[in-house]
Amino acid sequence: MRSDVARRTTRLGARTAAAAATGLLTAGLLAVGAAVPASADEPTGQTDQLWINAPIEQTLPLGGGSDGEPQSRSLNIGLSHDNDNFAVTDGRLTVDISGIAGVAEVTWPDNCTPSGTTAVCGVPEVPIIGDAYGPQVHLTVRAAEGAAAGAHGRITYAAVATGGPTGSLEAPLDSFETTLTVAGGPDLSLGNVAPVKGAQPGSTHTVPFTLTNKGDDRSEGFTARLVASYGVDLVTRYPECTYRTIGGDDYAPMTEATCTFDEVLEPGESFALPEPMRVALAPHAYDERLDISVEPGNGATDLAEEDNYTIASLGAVNTADFEARGARVAGVAGETVTAELGFRNNGPAWLGNLGSGDPVALVDFTVPEGVTVTSAPEECIARTLDGNGSLPGRTGAPRYVCDLPYWTLPDTTHAFPFKLRIDRVVPDATGQVVLRPSFGSTPFPFDPDAGNNTARLVVNATSDATPAG
Repeated sequence: MRSDVARRTTRLGARTAAAAATGLLTAGLLAVGAAVPASADEPTGQTDQLWINAPIEQTLPLGGGSDGEPQSRSLNIGLSHDNDNFAVTDGRLTVDISGIAGVAEVTWPDNCTPSGTTAVCGVPEVPIIGDAYGPQVHLTVRAAEGAAAGAHGRITYAAVATGGPTGSLEAPLDSFETTLTVAGGPDLSLGNVAPVKGAQPGSTHTVPFTLTNKGDDRSEGFTARLVASYGVDLVTRYPECTYRTIGGDDYAPMTEATCTFDEVLEPGESFALPEPMRVALAPHAYDERLDISVEPGNGATDLAEEDNYTIASLGAVNTADFEARGARVAGVAGETVTAELGFRNNGPAWLGNLGSGDPVALVDFTVPEGVTVTSAPEECIARTLDGNGSLPGRTGAPRYVCDLPYWTLPDTTHAFPFKLRIDRVVPDATGQVVLRPSFGSTPFPFDPDAGNNTARLVVNATSDATPAG
């Protein structure tokens, strides 16, 4: 089953050439009106979006149920909107199942009122997409009696709600659908792993590994892949696994284990590892994860790959001291000098934005008076002096914002060399070098010393006592 709700999470190892990432598609609808608020307390001049969040596809097993009937699957659908300045209520989701006649059967939940091949499902309060969002309509579907492998059909949706800038939002027809396909085969399903929070570096933890074949055919063995972030050590080593280090150049270093198990899993059977999976948090651990994925053996195709993957999140209590690096240069008018500005992670923790891939920090450099940038690193974007606008090209700007990589190890530095032409000598000409997060203005939550997040570039200092950092 593939969902159209956007996710930022990326599998570990997905950025390396040896691993491919499975993307999730995003679909949405735009419902806007005149800039008239629904009430006096609501904002004017704003728009809102109503979304139907539904799986794009779902595979239905031919059999495998305990009663000899086809196994059921859950189909979870939700409504959401984008602008939290508006209260959106009384959502009504219309579900049309006329396209799956002879393919699948649907059991309606209590919040749906069926009539023929359609049903209207109520959603009293429509939320925005965020941590608190969850689907509100839960259908149960299974292959219809007599359906053959390969049979497929579509469920379509429409929705309206009360609220938004005009008092109502409506989803255009023919914009959202779920394709159901009947098939036979194994369906390996990994159980979810509860996150670990507030752990101490050096501590050891057991990661549950729960694997069940929910399909209607046996799995002739299976392959498991474990990818551990840099701060996780795989303590338990299995003879069925081969281990290696991946990444380390353009990509964060990780440990990968590829495991081949010969156990045959009949429909409904579960698998337990020979011994519990133990992992340890390294002294440099901070925001860690262990990605686990499985696939059936003997070249079989899994019926529903969305539950073949899970993440064990491991959060450690640690700090990383981010330090801005300034410089001091000197020259006569007309001379071009190089200033290496940058960043150092003093540790003890490493940092990696493994899900989003966003830079761990930005280096924000304001050009001193009397000099012109004639060459800037490719990671740096030319900005206006107030930082609110970008400028074309890479030379002559009054300000630059440079992306650091998405990961940084402790006790490592990253330099951005700028070539500066001294147009006129200004004694003690100074430009700031500031570290800041990729988004927002909140200080780094892991940094124990925000005071060294700012440094200076000094051109033609008049005294050795003039500091650059």
